Amino acid sequence: MDSFIPMLLLGATVVFAILTVEVEDLLYAVLCLWAMTVSIAGLFWLLGAPYVAVFQLVVYAGAVVVLFIAAIMLTARRRTA
Repeated sequence: MDSFIPMLLLGATVVFAILTVEVEDLLYAVLCLWAMTVSIAGLFWLLGAPYVAVFQLVVYAGAVVVLFIAAIMLTARRRTA
């Protein structure tokens, strides 16, 4: 039971990494990237590196993902019918 949470976070990281590459809609891919970085931050926290976890959340889950979402929203997207 002691290794349940790290294995859950590791599985979530792998699933979200695969979904980031495989999802066709760019907005969903960025959201999967965000979820992957949050789960990586959780792994860092469990490993005893809270400063690295906070850095992961602030820089990657915060700034980079917001930049990607802004770039996606400001560019013209093709509508598929």
